[in-house]
Amino acid sequence: MNTNTHPQQSTFRNPILPGMYPDPSICRVGEDYYMAASTFEYYPGVPIFHSRDLVNWRQLGHALDRPSQLNLDGVQVSRGIYAPTLRYHEGTFYMITTFVENATSVRRNFYVTAQDPAGPWSEPYWLEDAPGIDPSLFFDDDGRVYYTGNRMPPGGQLYPKHMEIWLQELDLNTHQLTGPKFSLWDGALKGIHAQEGPHLYKVNGYYYLFIAEGGTGFTHSVTVARSESLTGPYESCKRNPILTHRHLGSTSPIANVGHVDIVETQNGEWWMVCLASRPYGGSHRNLGRETFLVPMGWEDGWPVVNPGKGVVELESVRPNLPEQRWSSLPACDHFDAPMLEDRWNFIRTPRGEFWSLEERPGYLRLRLKGDKITEPGNPAFVGRRQQHMSFAVRTAVEFAPQAAGEAAGLVLYQSPDYQIRVEIVAAGSGAGTGGAAVRVVRREAGEERVLAAREVSAVRLYLLAEAHGQSLRFAVAERAENWLTLAEEIDGRLLSPDSAGSFVGAYIGLFAESGDAPASAGRAADFDYFEYTALE
Repeated sequence: MNTNTHPQQSTFRNPILPGMYPDPSICRVGEDYYMAASTFEYYPGVPIFHSRDLVNWRQLGHALDRPSQLNLDGVQVSRGIYAPTLRYHEGTFYMITTFVENATSVRRNFYVTAQDPAGPWSEPYWLEDAPGIDPSLFFDDDGRVYYTGNRMPPGGQLYPKHMEIWLQELDLNTHQLTGPKFSLWDGALKGIHAQEGPHLYKVNGYYYLFIAEGGTGFTHSVTVARSESLTGPYESCKRNPILTHRHLGSTSPIANVGHVDIVETQNGEWWMVCLASRPYGGSHRNLGRETFLVPMGWEDGWPVVNPGKGVVELESVRPNLPEQRWSSLPACDHFDAPMLEDRWNFIRTPRGEFWSLEERPGYLRLRLKGDKITEPGNPAFVGRRQQHMSFAVRTAVEFAPQAAGEAAGLVLYQSPDYQIRVEIVAAGSGAGTGGAAVRVVRREAGEERVLAAREVSAVRLYLLAEAHGQSLRFAVAERAENWLTLAEEIDGRLLSPDSAGSFVGAYIGLFAESGDAPASAGRAADFDYFEYTALE
């Protein structure tokens, strides 16, 4: 088998999808590659990407882009859509995933289909009696299709969070599981928790089962087993784990490596996509879990990850594929398109018509909404992933608050309880009396502290958030680029999932809220543009 050695020596930089794109799943159709990732409580759900060279990716849309497909009402932080699997078979794309409903972690598995990965995707097919998370589909040579997932071992758990991987046939006509359930494997690393993320492949007569073990933190790892029979028994690779960075510590430049999917190129090379994080400011990972690409070979019938090195690298030799770059997205969104770009997300399924690109052409209008950015509801928020350790964000907003509780502005968002806002409020909400004020508010563990506040006279204000690593600066201007610093050297580590105890990376977005002010009905904030620039 090809071990990814070729004369081409040009390199690429990891991650291939920076920012919160965890749990990647990949498939190839001819010379085209497609990939999906988790989205948790954000809407639309499950972005779908396309590439021709495994390095440069463009987003085609989302698999779950209609409220009828994805009802996130009441879903708490780090619940919602978990690890998807993306597969293609005989003209149809399949995306299967787990929906975690609420704090009690009710888990339901479903899949959707499409003939075009850009959509439209079908309504969900909900699976009955499909316990566990991280479902995957495997299409065998005889055309039959099988479901794999994780579950508690039928004989009971031998230690906390001990799980096993199980298999059952899926009937594509009835859209339900059928026949007996088979226990396949409970992992290679005894005493280590969370056997999950299974993917089955058939290579040279063997069935290979790749799984994740150790949880999705810095003890994450990848293990593999194989069998000549689909239902087992499965033999564990003696080199397990075949990939991990846990021995490098939580502050390694690349940490939390695990949850993989593999693909063979049309040229016979094998590559692996995985999630990993780039800690900075200690072990803090504001960017969340990102998607990385790593070469893979085979020796003696077993996979070898990045032969000769065994780790994921920030820079690696490119795949032996013709380079295909896509047009880059502009740094500044002027909101003059008829629809929001695919990089924008809402917190939970958007309810009510609280946003518009048409009411004032060239502006994003956010109507003030009673759902607060500090509560687990559906606030008037439009945001995008933080994708760089150092960045600058600018926006211009026209908003005249009239009552206490009304606010609009820019938010660096990790969760309802962990965020930093630069917002326009009625004066008296932290600065003077009468008119309007702009203030910087730091919220950690649900407790708020006003870091700076200043009265303003202009209705149109320019807001700036700037990060140099974990050092944040916020500024305001009443005339473009005439910045007045409000607060600086603010510690950004509270935006890390490590601080908040979540699975998600940080977002940067625009918001507007009415609080408890009944007179705010129908009022809005108008955002002229949103500019995100990498500073690294």
